[in-house]
Amino acid sequence: MTVFAGKTGGWTTNVYTKTPDGGWGWIIAVAFFFTEALTYGIIKSFGVFFYDLMTYFEESNSRVSWILSISMFVMMFTAPLSSILSNHFGYRPVVMLGGLLVSLGMMAASFARTIVDMYISIGLVSGIGFCLSFLPSVTVLSLYFEKYRSLVLAVASTGECFAIFTFAPAFTLLKNHLGWKNCLLIIGALQLNIIVCGALLRPIVIRTTEEEPVDVVIETKYMLENEETRISVDSVDSGVESLSTSCDHLDNSKKCKTNDIRKENLKMLSSKKQKPQHQPKLLDFSILKNKSFIFYALFGLFATLGFFAPQLYVIPLSIRLGINEWAAYMLSAMAIMEVFGRLSIGWVLNKFPLWKIYIELICVSLLSLVLLCFPLIKGFWSLVTCSMLYGCLFGTVACSHIPMLAEDDVVGVEKISSAVGIYVFIQSFSGLAGPPIGGWLVDATGQNYGSAFLFCGIGMSLGAFFLALVQPSKKWSCQKQPQETDKQIELKQNINIVQDVPEDFLQTDLKKSESLQDQFQSLA
Repeated sequence: MTVFAGKTGGWTTNVYTKTPDGGWGWIIAVAFFFTEALTYGIIKSFGVFFYDLMTYFEESNSRVSWILSISMFVMMFTAPLSSILSNHFGYRPVVMLGGLLVSLGMMAASFARTIVDMYISIGLVSGIGFCLSFLPSVTVLSLYFEKYRSLVLAVASTGECFAIFTFAPAFTLLKNHLGWKNCLLIIGALQLNIIVCGALLRPIVIRTTEEEPVDVVIETKYMLENEETRISVDSVDSGVESLSTSCDHLDNSKKCKTNDIRKENLKMLSSKKQKPQHQPKLLDFSILKNKSFIFYALFGLFATLGFFAPQLYVIPLSIRLGINEWAAYMLSAMAIMEVFGRLSIGWVLNKFPLWKIYIELICVSLLSLVLLCFPLIKGFWSLVTCSMLYGCLFGTVACSHIPMLAEDDVVGVEKISSAVGIYVFIQSFSGLAGPPIGGWLVDATGQNYGSAFLFCGIGMSLGAFFLALVQPSKKWSCQKQPQETDKQIELKQNINIVQDVPEDFLQTDLKKSESLQDQFQSLA
């Protein structure tokens, strides 16, 4: 593997001949770890302010739930925008801009006077910042790794778990001593570190063939000399008069041909030197024709219903059951087991790469069962058990469902940037509807928080159903493609041979190509 250093748009770029599986990728992994902690980690720890916001603004569960709901919706809805900006400007400036927006939104929320101010600051401003910070980070990290992609992403994504484990008790302590407004101001200042993480995201370019201009020049010079020698013989002994040989004498004809070939080879050399880099589409909608991606997107749509509501409602559920002093530690218990789940699934997926979709399906199915058990909780130990099981299984799904898009079973690494944008955009509708519907069910059932978990479990079960259709749809699409017969392949080869003949051959040779094309079309 060879690495080059270059500059693209003023930024330093790493150019590799193949996926490095390391190198600067380890720095990217550390940056992603802290980005996860300062985005998703804070979102999932926001439940500690739930009762304070209800009391201060004198609003219901459903109205307060809209804060995170709008934030998650904006974060996912603007995912295509994140893909477009990343493809156009690069990952680094987009993540740095996102970190600035996240911080400004959280700081502005500390000055909120109404619940609508919270919707705008955390929901809209921070929501866009979350999108611009998280999605490009996970995309560029996927590009730096291939063999160890699942394991590295699993380890790096534990940032949000450690954040929940430390932030939930720390925010509770700060809130009790300084008030929730000052606590939000401190969180906003802390999130400025996302800008530093974004500055570390060095772009990467993979070139399958290594270019060596010096060798190409020498080789082309040799080709020119060889062509000159060959023409001096062919022009006398060929026995076929070319249509392009309009020179009066043999010497002039040889010189004419030599000049033409020299120009042609120099043109080939310049095209090798100045070969334009492949510019990806800002947003490739062709993946919507991929049936496996459609089913995977439907899985994400319904599974998202069970992603965020449990962290939002587990503390109110604990207080409802009379476990006030241990309520904040339920999130910590989830976080500890989530670390274990992420690390274990990373190891398993790296060990069994051919079974990734099926392993994820098992984890999603078990997660839906755990969510359906939450309404049956009656005491402390059952709540701890379900919280730990949920944390473990949620970790397995959360760290694998977006990187799974890079696998050939779904889309592939070539189109991952557009796939992530469209996939998360589809998820946005569940992110918007999930928490408010859960809050409405809690209010409608007389503060029964089990109804919100039941709703999440049903959504996750539907997600498991669509995930089970991804692999069969991929196999069906491959079988549907018609296979060429041996005769068709032979005719194609003959057509290519004839089409490679120079244009200055006799007209009778060109008619052969047309007849072969007609035969191939009749067979097709």
